[in-house]
Amino acid sequence: MKLPQSAASPTMYFVGVTTGQSSIMKLFPLWAEALGLGGPKIVGIDIAIHAEPKVYRDCVRFIKEDPLSLGALVTTHKIDLFNAARDLFDTLDPYATTFEEISSISKAGGQLAGHAKDPISSGLSLEAFVPPGHWKKTGGHALIMGAGGSALAICSYLTHPDRGDDVPRTIVITNRSPERLESARQLLGRIDTDVRFEFRLCPAPADNDAVLAELPAGSLVVNATGLGKDRPGSPLTDEAAFPEGGLVWELNYRGALDFMHQAIRQQAQKRLHVEDGWIYFIHGWTQVISEVFHVPIEGETFDRLEKIAMELRNGSETKGAAQK
Repeated sequence: MKLPQSAASPTMYFVGVTTGQSSIMKLFPLWAEALGLGGPKIVGIDIAIHAEPKVYRDCVRFIKEDPLSLGALVTTHKIDLFNAARDLFDTLDPYATTFEEISSISKAGGQLAGHAKDPISSGLSLEAFVPPGHWKKTGGHALIMGAGGSALAICSYLTHPDRGDDVPRTIVITNRSPERLESARQLLGRIDTDVRFEFRLCPAPADNDAVLAELPAGSLVVNATGLGKDRPGSPLTDEAAFPEGGLVWELNYRGALDFMHQAIRQQAQKRLHVEDGWIYFIHGWTQVISEVFHVPIEGETFDRLEKIAMELRNGSETKGAAQK
């Protein structure tokens, strides 16, 4: 990791793995103009996956001590950053302490604040494509491949008391690491819910295939592993069979998206709804920008930013198609 120079003007950071490839680098200036923020900068900080704790501490300390560094969105490193640097934060929100992760770094009143925004942004994203009453109607389960911050956030939303009995009967979480699975088991054990959690060790894609084959019709299948974006591949093999009438959510919106393409090949036959991570991306960023710049982003304001994002994406796709 190479830390940036001290900010010469108001700056927000993107702490990730391959930040330069993200659409936010083009989108942020358009959003900042629409919000009347006065031309702040966005700078990427690339950190290798599961870096040493000192790397995360140096990153957080830089943002905390640099006057014009206003905050950051954290992706991929949310849990590792929390574990390494939680003591550097003056305040942490309840989601951050419950799930032991930080996705939003901001400053207020001279204090450094850490928030976990994924439970909110994942819920808003799910509401965009999961029909009301889906779980009661279908009896479907949820399979979340990956046991990181995004997986925990989705579990939090799916089991929230406000949902009443419109929840999956079972949520299955798979991961290649027994340590990550055990951590997820302990953190999700703090949720008061009748939904049954299963934790399955799946070191190879074929193991995820076997879990997938057990799902009833109407189940939700989520790729929360990062495979297909930061790392190549998919958590499934090409022989995997998706559940009839299932909902398939690829959390990534860029990269090879192998998992999403596996689902698309079965979409017509299995009557699947296939969703990528674009709306999740929009909600995730607007939630954090709202914290960093202390500006409400909801209602008509959110709709305006969503429209700008969709225009940028559609323009990029049209340009890409023309270049092929």
